[in-house]
Amino acid sequence: MSLFAVTYTYADDTARLDEHRPEHRAFLRGLHERGVLKASGPWADDGAPGALIIVQGESVEDVLAVFDEDPFRREGLVAGRVVRPWNLVIGAFAQE
Repeated sequence: MSLFAVTYTYADDTARLDEHRPEHRAFLRGLHERGVLKASGPWADDGAPGALIIVQGESVEDVLAVFDEDPFRREGLVAGRVVRPWNLVIGAFAQE
C-alpha cells in the first residue's frame, strides 16, 4: 500500500455543502475506521474552498474509485480533485 494526497476543490454552493456535510464526514469516518484515511480536513485560509485528504491505497485509480463514492462527489459538490502519490519520509504515517 502507498500513501496518496487527495485535494478537493469544492463547488461554490455553501448551502448544499452544509446540507450534505454530515453524510460526507460519515463517509470519511468510515474510511478512517477501515484504515484507508489517515488524515482529512478543509483548507483554513481564504483561498478556494476545498480540502486535503491523506489516504492509503494501491494506485491512483484505486483511490479515485474509493472517492467516487463520496456524497460530496455524488451531489456534484466536488468541482475538482487531484490524486497524487505522496512519498512521506518523516512523520506519523511514515512506514519505517
